[in-house]
Amino acid sequence: MKITFLGSGTSQGIPVIACNCAVCTSNDTRDKRLRASILIENQGKVIVVDSGPDFRYQMLRAQVKQLDAIVFTHEHKDHVAGMDDIRAFNHKQQSEIDIYAHKRVQEALKREFVYIFSHIKYPGVPLVHLHEITNSPFNIGDIEIQPIEVMHFKLPVLGFRIANFTYITDAKTVSEEEKMKIRGSEILVVNALQKDKHISHFTLDEAIAFSKEIAAPKTYFTHLSHKMGKHADVSQELPEGIELAYDGLVLTIG
Repeated sequence: MKITFLGSGTSQGIPVIACNCAVCTSNDTRDKRLRASILIENQGKVIVVDSGPDFRYQMLRAQVKQLDAIVFTHEHKDHVAGMDDIRAFNHKQQSEIDIYAHKRVQEALKREFVYIFSHIKYPGVPLVHLHEITNSPFNIGDIEIQPIEVMHFKLPVLGFRIANFTYITDAKTVSEEEKMKIRGSEILVVNALQKDKHISHFTLDEAIAFSKEIAAPKTYFTHLSHKMGKHADVSQELPEGIELAYDGLVLTIG
């Protein structure tokens, strides 16, 4: 299984265009963070987790030529706003794109993209096939996916475990029951928004503590705001086995 980070950033803390902070003016490509999303390639299936506002550029940048499904973590705009751009894959593949989402998220998609779900189809609109997911395992082809419910302040958000890989965004708290689903992962990806306190996201220290509690051999932090600081600087502060993710990072899962 191949995992590509299409984006490792967030809308939280996006600065104004005139921002002259160290991250925004950095020449390090690892500091150029688009909204968090990953591409999963396994056994001929190509799956994206979340389609934020940067989706179109992310797919072009990664030269993605096939898309079988999008799996959504939750309904916030920085995770769903780019879904309209699946229409190029509809045209190329001459098929609908499978959308996997919680019922609550599906209702949000129907409100956001009314024209996609209208009974009167305007020519060229994206074509989707909705699949409702809960907190129970589901399959996309031969890929089994275990949802993991975390809390984003008061909003339930789904993370996902595939084999020994776990991917979580927008977590602030995780119940003991859900932690049991994560334990045993070889690779953990989890959000770390910034160093300062935040009401709905892990801070850097909280994410480090969570990583140590889960005890995965390797952890990557994602959903990073520019307030986190430069990749090179923050990397020096991280314990062994923990790294910052970055756009374009590729992981191979055995």
